[in-house]
Amino acid sequence: MLPLIIQLISGAVGGNLAGSLMKGSSLGTLGNSLAGILGGGLGGQALGLLGMNMGTGGMDIASILGSVASGGVGGGIVMAIIGLIRGAMNK
Repeated sequence: MLPLIIQLISGAVGGNLAGSLMKGSSLGTLGNSLAGILGGGLGGQALGLLGMNMGTGGMDIASILGSVASGGVGGGIVMAIIGLIRGAMNK
């Protein structure tokens, strides 16, 4: 349960970081956070299904860092995709 919570929190951070880097595609703080949370959960699960769970099964430092990395990257990617789609639809 703890790895999932870490992935969701780091997903929110990753979503907001991606939003601050991509000003034109930002969804606002709440939108970036929600997209990041979604991406953090999906990113961690996708890596687990692919067999690249990065040690996200325990409480050691490698597991925690793996959860942070997968959640942050997943959150940033999902926020960027949603932001780009939203931008394309507004044109």
